Amino acid sequence: MKKLFAVLLVLVMVLSFAACGGGKEAATDDTADIPTYKVAMEPTFPPFDTINEETQELDGFDYDLMNTIAEDQGFKLEWVNMGFDGLIPALQAGNIDIIASGMNASEERREKVDFSTTYYDSGLVLAVKAGNTAIKSIDDLTADMKAGGQIGTTGADLATELYETGKIKEAKIYNGLDVAVMDLLNGTIDVLINDLPVTKAYMDAKPGTIEIVGDVLNAESYGYAVKKGNTELLEKINTGMQNMIDNGTFDEIYAKWFE
Repeated sequence: MKKLFAVLLVLVMVLSFAACGGGKEAATDDTADIPTYKVAMEPTFPPFDTINEETQELDGFDYDLMNTIAEDQGFKLEWVNMGFDGLIPALQAGNIDIIASGMNASEERREKVDFSTTYYDSGLVLAVKAGNTAIKSIDDLTADMKAGGQIGTTGADLATELYETGKIKEAKIYNGLDVAVMDLLNGTIDVLINDLPVTKAYMDAKPGTIEIVGDVLNAESYGYAVKKGNTELLEKINTGMQNMIDNGTFDEIYAKWFE
């Protein structure tokens, strides 16, 4: 009986190990080889970069565009909310892999990071509180006025330049455009210098509160940024972008946010 029991015990153990081995093989995850990239945006730049009111998650044109590129090219994304001035330093340090945040692919920035094919042409405009008849263009700014812009942007650069040349009294630089718009409405600043489509988005959200004056300034083009030398990731983004243009998906996403 003892021998029979021992034999049965061995058989049970063998079958158990076989079952465990089979289970392990069946549980192999094919998604383990799919790369995941960390992508950052500053979400006070609608309609490119914003927060969904219902889900309170990141949203916008850049969000939809980059997610579709990732799906097309077979990689995953981990989204991060980050201040605009911290985006390039974070990319250079390797803390993030992609910047998707309505960033102007300027020559100065190209010295620090590599940009994808640009996907949107924009320019700066001056915004004033509705009813302000004193400012009709940049030429109407005076030495007793204050101008605002978002930190790290060309709008902030122009505001700073106007201050340094004595054209205005103060350049007030903000971490987020939502606060800048609030200060424009309460009179803390006289004019806000910002990108045209973003200014229009704020106008649409709160009709009759702010107005655009003068001509479009400093034409610029937006692109997605990767760390210098990361040609593999850059090629994926560019290929995905071109595929979207070719199959019409780009136009569908554009219409969702701009029409």
